[in-house]
Amino acid sequence: RSAAGRPRFAFAGPAAMLRSVFRLSHGKGMRDGFTLHERLAADCITLDDWPLCRVLLMNDESYPWLILVPRRANLSEFHDVAEADKAQLMAEIDRASRALQSSFRPDKINVGALGNMVAQLHIHAIARLKPDPAWPGPVWGKQPPVPYGAGKLQERVETLKAHFSEM
Repeated sequence: RSAAGRPRFAFAGPAAMLRSVFRLSHGKGMRDGFTLHERLAADCITLDDWPLCRVLLMNDESYPWLILVPRRANLSEFHDVAEADKAQLMAEIDRASRALQSSFRPDKINVGALGNMVAQLHIHAIARLKPDPAWPGPVWGKQPPVPYGAGKLQERVETLKAHFSEM
């Protein structure tokens, strides 16, 4: 809560809050002509920029779900990643997976890059727990996303960022 006693996140709606608090700016952190795909920008909250990837949180509180997007232009497949970036990409996938593991103690971590809906290379890292709504099947299409409320979002972001700093 603010000094005036208002909730910490005063906003006109969830999208406004997410953009103002978690800097969904596309220009910031651009490198080599990188621009975040509009669908990823609309569906996710930017958490951080690591050496190679922009780290996003899917705006669906049903699943602890990170998305890593290499900040390079014109990548759609793993084989498009420059040799010089491949080891860093794997290290960042490992870092995201370990942060999810230590934050949520899931039954399984799903890691994958599909790209059927968004061609820009992005890697999903999803902490799966047996009680989640889609277990044991895929998370896509099981139910509509459940956007984070301000309190739950703040808690999830703080948890993940604390574990990012430990990795």
